[in-house]
Amino acid sequence: MSGPVAEHSARLAAIAAWEVSGLRRAVRSLAAVADRLLPWRARLEGVARSLASGESWSGHAAGAAAAAAQELATVTWTVDAALEESLTAFERLAGEAVAAQVLAGEALALAAALPDGVDAALRETDRLAAAAVALVPGATGASPGPAVAAARDALSHAAAASAAAERAGAALAAVGAGDAFPPGDFAALAARVPLADPVCLPPTPTGPPEEVAAWWAALPLTAQLAALRAEPVALGGRDGLPAWARDLANRQLLSTALASPTTPPAAAATARVVARRIRAEEAAGRRVQLHLLDLTGDRAVLALGDLDTAGAIALLVPGIGNTPGDDLRGLVTDARAVADAARTADPRLPVATAVWLGYDTPGSPRDVVSRAPAWAGGAALAASLAGLDAAREAVARPDARTTVLGHSYGTVVVDEAADVAGPLAADAVVLLGSPGVEDDAASLGVPEVYDAASPADLVASLGWFGRTTGSPAYGSTGLPVDADTGHSEYYDRDRPTLPAIGEVVAGVRTPG
Repeated sequence: MSGPVAEHSARLAAIAAWEVSGLRRAVRSLAAVADRLLPWRARLEGVARSLASGESWSGHAAGAAAAAAQELATVTWTVDAALEESLTAFERLAGEAVAAQVLAGEALALAAALPDGVDAALRETDRLAAAAVALVPGATGASPGPAVAAARDALSHAAAASAAAERAGAALAAVGAGDAFPPGDFAALAARVPLADPVCLPPTPTGPPEEVAAWWAALPLTAQLAALRAEPVALGGRDGLPAWARDLANRQLLSTALASPTTPPAAAATARVVARRIRAEEAAGRRVQLHLLDLTGDRAVLALGDLDTAGAIALLVPGIGNTPGDDLRGLVTDARAVADAARTADPRLPVATAVWLGYDTPGSPRDVVSRAPAWAGGAALAASLAGLDAAREAVARPDARTTVLGHSYGTVVVDEAADVAGPLAADAVVLLGSPGVEDDAASLGVPEVYDAASPADLVASLGWFGRTTGSPAYGSTGLPVDADTGHSEYYDRDRPTLPAIGEVVAGVRTPG
């Protein structure tokens, strides 16, 4: 330590008297403001996107409203970013202040036993250190005593706290919070935000859904929309992005595939099926989100409802031979039936159901009796569930109750998804007509596991891939079935299984 040290005892006394509890309360208050602003910004951006799309309003007035909403969203993003940066610095400030205060108290207590006090001890330590370096270059000198060590550490933490305070203030000053006359209204605040700056897109992370979700939430709306226009292929299937963003990207891909003469015939046929189904559902007044469109891999995920805001989500995982081109209409009918059953169980609950054809369903005899398609499908399903969860968490939206409905070979996919590292991001699993799964219900790692296996369903009695789900040893909760329910009839509206599935999705059915 260099410079005069006579004032150190006074500084240590001041540090020991810091009102750290008040600082902690202030940090908590700022964190609460940031937490409230994040979901509000997400909702505001949703309004801006809706106005810009022209779905509910069009014309000059609608255009002006869309521009105003987007400007407001951009300003809100800037304030949100400044708050987050300031909060990080304030949290560092609080941590350093706590450490400085504790060490200052220790130094003063230990200094009471020193004959000449802590200032003289610091002076003597500096003198010995300088002499040692003069005699033996590179030497560190005598080790300081406990009082001197505590004093040095306390002053070091205090200096770090001061630097953090500077950073915290600078972040808020960027939006005028530190001025003598801070922005008093939106116009004054907007004047500080460069709304017309060029959009610079940071590289898309290739890590887990949590990293992707955090990257996306940190972008302003203008950058998000620019990214979707520039990279629909990369972003349409990126787990961790919100459903609205994936829907925009995948609809771009769908439009391109329909318009391009170079689209392969099979892919073009599938694109037409997907487009027809979207038009039909939207014409009936239902919201649709194209969560995945991979025409090359013959994969698609189509949701009814809003996956970003629904209170309950159900993913329907079909089995062998199901493809978007051949089976989407029937599978969407099943998804609609599940949603209706869930709303019947809880009429106040916003529900979203999705046909999850996010894997290459087995079609050949060799694949049908193999777990290989389920290995890849299980990994994709686990990532998809994690992505839905991460996208909500990144903007502080409430968690949805998530149910995975596996049918036939789809139950094997669910079984493999549970084997992926980390917990399966679901609250309940329903296994319908399963040809057998490994281990027991507890191995799925979700709070609730249900099954339905009709006596008339020969597939459910095979046990080809492991233990039959209806056996007591498996440990799931059975759902009601008719004795003559066929393998593909569990979602039928005239069967008792569907209302029970609706209760599971709504969270009003008690397991066990």
